[in-house]
Amino acid sequence: MQWADALQGIDRIESGGTAGEIAGVEYDSRRVRRGTAFVAMRGGTTDGNRYIDAAIAQGAAAIVTDSQEAYAKLRIEHPTIAAIHVAHGRRALAELSAAVLGHPERRLAVSAVTGTNGKTTTAYLLEQMLRSVGRRCVLLGTIETRIGDEVRGSPHTTPESSDTLEIFADGVRAGATEAVMEMSSHALQQERAWGIPVDVAIFTNLTQDHLDYHGSMEKYLAAKARLFEGVGTLSPRVAVINADDTAAEAIARTACHSQRMMYSAQGRGNFRAERIRMLDGETRFQLVTDSGSIEIKSPLAGRVNVLNLLAALCAALARGVTLDEIAAAARELKPAPGRFQVVQGSARAGFTVVVDYAHTDDALRNLTALARELVKERGGRVITLFGCGGDRDRGKRPRMGRAAAEGSDLVVLTSDNPRSEDPMAIIKEALVGVHETTTECIVEPDRAAAIGIAMRAARAGDIVLLAGKGHEKVQILRDGTIPFDDVLVAEKDLREMQ
Repeated sequence: MQWADALQGIDRIESGGTAGEIAGVEYDSRRVRRGTAFVAMRGGTTDGNRYIDAAIAQGAAAIVTDSQEAYAKLRIEHPTIAAIHVAHGRRALAELSAAVLGHPERRLAVSAVTGTNGKTTTAYLLEQMLRSVGRRCVLLGTIETRIGDEVRGSPHTTPESSDTLEIFADGVRAGATEAVMEMSSHALQQERAWGIPVDVAIFTNLTQDHLDYHGSMEKYLAAKARLFEGVGTLSPRVAVINADDTAAEAIARTACHSQRMMYSAQGRGNFRAERIRMLDGETRFQLVTDSGSIEIKSPLAGRVNVLNLLAALCAALARGVTLDEIAAAARELKPAPGRFQVVQGSARAGFTVVVDYAHTDDALRNLTALARELVKERGGRVITLFGCGGDRDRGKRPRMGRAAAEGSDLVVLTSDNPRSEDPMAIIKEALVGVHETTTECIVEPDRAAAIGIAMRAARAGDIVLLAGKGHEKVQILRDGTIPFDDVLVAEKDLREMQ
């Protein structure tokens, strides 16, 4: 695309220089190639304006900057290079990328999920339901990115807008008509999802998390609510909202211009799960809607997955899937990796080992409640291993300790991703909550050793929960990142125990 055409509709404070064909748009100077437009923007931890010279050396044909100082310097040192000064770097990145890529976001029906817990599972379930009726989909989430049948890694829950738009463009070329994506509060606040027109927006819940970034629950809620206002776009056509959550009313007010689908497992809302039954390896409930009801059978266990199912079912209905098609798809659904993932070989040991991503007090409460349901009939115990992430919201650490202890017969407190913090300092803060209960607690900062302790403490009929890291394949320590997979560590311990 010609530079002059790409700039159509982009708000700019000042501009100068000229360029011809633009080969692409980058915000990372290391990815710049000849003919690329480089967007230099200020971020939370770095300032892309520091890398303008590097981008020019790499062959950048044009520079977009959100710094008046950087723009003035450009005009003096590189007077012929095309440059524009904008007020909002991330908005310009999104708008310029969309134009250069031919606006792939307008050729996909986008469903977006936000909430503290359940985003990944809900997105996975919805994508499976859409695929079950022949829709070709793009999936962007915490665990992986899918374009049709192709699977790619996901470095972030919600990528920068230019990365998202490139994935969308690949999806359109592959014949996709739907996109399902997670939208984190960070991404919504930072406008990494700017300009993406969301057809169906889904709210799962709001519990304490990320206050190290947002500062308060009110600001955290406001960030989530931006999805329902529209981030540089019109409001979503449909808002799917968990009526059982305390933030439901606030989200519904924000979604006043959308058709609202309120789902509930407690008799609220117009899409309800009634007569819920937890059977061995199966969950059943009657889905009651304004236009009829149908029995839902799913291999996903636990009451928390009833809500995840409801969110996905409502979104699928909003995307034109019928009740009968939804019921058929529900029987074949598979959970997301690292979400209540049973470790192979644990049954032979006489107890069950489960890996789960639960890393908030609410998620731990739901996880231990599900485990309690499963062991109740066989008289087993719940053993929960968990840790708290370093350089993250410290206020949730004692809450997590109390939630894990209240739902368990034994707690093994260990490290998660301590990052730059001392693991024992993190553990001591979580212990405050554990000590508010009478539950026995073993402390072992070495996560691999702690997994061994938890499993060797298990008896026949017990369930061992390895919580916090889920699908993650590394552990982030003060001295660097090391390979670490809860599933592989548990499998190794099981082999040694047999």
